[in-house]
Amino acid sequence: MTARIVSLVPSITETLSAWNRTPVGCTRFCERDDLRHVGGTKDPDVERILALEPDLVVMDAEENRREDYEQLVALGLDVHVTHVRALEDVDPAMRELSDRVDGAWETLHLGAPSPLRSRAFVPIWRRPWMALGRPTYGSSLLAHLGVATEFAGLGPYPTITLEDAALRHPDLVLAPSEPYPFTRRQLSELETVGPAVFLDGKDLFWWGTRTSGALERLAEVLARS
Repeated sequence: MTARIVSLVPSITETLSAWNRTPVGCTRFCERDDLRHVGGTKDPDVERILALEPDLVVMDAEENRREDYEQLVALGLDVHVTHVRALEDVDPAMRELSDRVDGAWETLHLGAPSPLRSRAFVPIWRRPWMALGRPTYGSSLLAHLGVATEFAGLGPYPTITLEDAALRHPDLVLAPSEPYPFTRRQLSELETVGPAVFLDGKDLFWWGTRTSGALERLAEVLARS
């Protein structure tokens, strides 16, 4: 069994902990103040990682940079990389990771996707404004729940303006709590585009052990919208 794991992905840190495989180090974005921090997802502290003497470093092709992966491999570390860009990627990625760390992944039963019910503008950043596009896990998850994301054809995270968004007349604005911490302080801006609904950003963007519950919670939020 792999004993010492460093996780450079918040979703994976959460999942490993749920499997009782808590990593010895993680990023500052993993919301685990009780663990050693080794920098961020885009700027890991390689010296700190090496000092922890990990048996395995876990990264994700979407969350982390290729140059950091190459540096860690060149230093002789065993690096496992997931690649989750859609809801359908979660199950095979978690099975593979579970095999590496002797985890306890249970097959994800998604069920049939819901029919299209609405179109939503999903901002992920402000100054500049950026939107959730495709291919991304978040847009795939919303599509499964019957919500199409505006700007989906412009890439994963296109830079846009609120005027651009308003011209599309979306049914909803789904404002997540991360990566930008949208709150009611931005409500007046968001409502220039459409009715605003605030979401737990972790439910929208963190995959793995969270996915099943996130689908249920987000479905409940959308049902009330």
